[in-house]
Amino acid sequence: MHSFRALREQIPRHGVKPSAGGFLTVAALTSYNKFCMCGLSAETVLWDEARLANPHHQPDKAARVRAMFDAIAPTYERVNHVLSAGRDAAWRRRAVTLVCVRPGERVLDLACGTGDFARAFGKAGPSLVVGLDFSEKMLALAVGRDDQSIRWCRADALAIPFADESFEIVSCAFGVRNFQALGAGLREAARVLAPGGRVVILEFSLPRSRLWNALYHFYFQRVLPRLAAWISRDQSGAYRYLPRSVSSFPDEHCMKGELRSAGFDRVAATTLTLGVATIYVAWKKR
Repeated sequence: MHSFRALREQIPRHGVKPSAGGFLTVAALTSYNKFCMCGLSAETVLWDEARLANPHHQPDKAARVRAMFDAIAPTYERVNHVLSAGRDAAWRRRAVTLVCVRPGERVLDLACGTGDFARAFGKAGPSLVVGLDFSEKMLALAVGRDDQSIRWCRADALAIPFADESFEIVSCAFGVRNFQALGAGLREAARVLAPGGRVVILEFSLPRSRLWNALYHFYFQRVLPRLAAWISRDQSGAYRYLPRSVSSFPDEHCMKGELRSAGFDRVAATTLTLGVATIYVAWKKR
């Protein structure tokens, strides 16, 4: 992996320091940890029925999401590929194509997890790709790959440790739904984008067809949680949180409104696989 010094020379930053885990970490996470973690761990039941009734309005949502991803990190990619029948990789490639990466551009991948989206961008020829996530165990798996072209940073997407206008592209795959505050996360993405820069978001959505929606709802609510929990041996409730967080997340119309409110003046949406996922591409005002 490239050194902290090399990253520091390419991107203005504040509060960033090297970590023994092989990635950069942010000093601001210290106070974030004290405020958010509240004794949560991978062994805790993080999402019970009471919290799942309103997952996006839990005051400690970020802490629960982080502990959840630490819990499922070892099996995360395998579960994704199985549950999407391998379509998740194709969705990421489609998102990279839609954002039209140009030579010399810099990409920041938020909520990068184990790095699938960041690596897909790395193949498109930008000058720099940085993957950012606040889950230490997910990032450890990303860093463990033999890929010298991507830098990794442990930080919260709502407090990105880079200066204004540092990137031409900000990406996020299946992550904005997990932000503690969606609007704040989108505004932070806009802040670090250069004027005219693009944000590309890949997120789960619900099919519009009544028949397909009914079939998908049965799979998503009844089959997926049990199958995923069996594959991952998860006890945290992560795969009960997934369908609840998708069904209660803003739809395409509302998501476009959130992006415009955050400072983007042009927003396009592309639905995938009969509507079970959507790619949003938005351009920052010049």
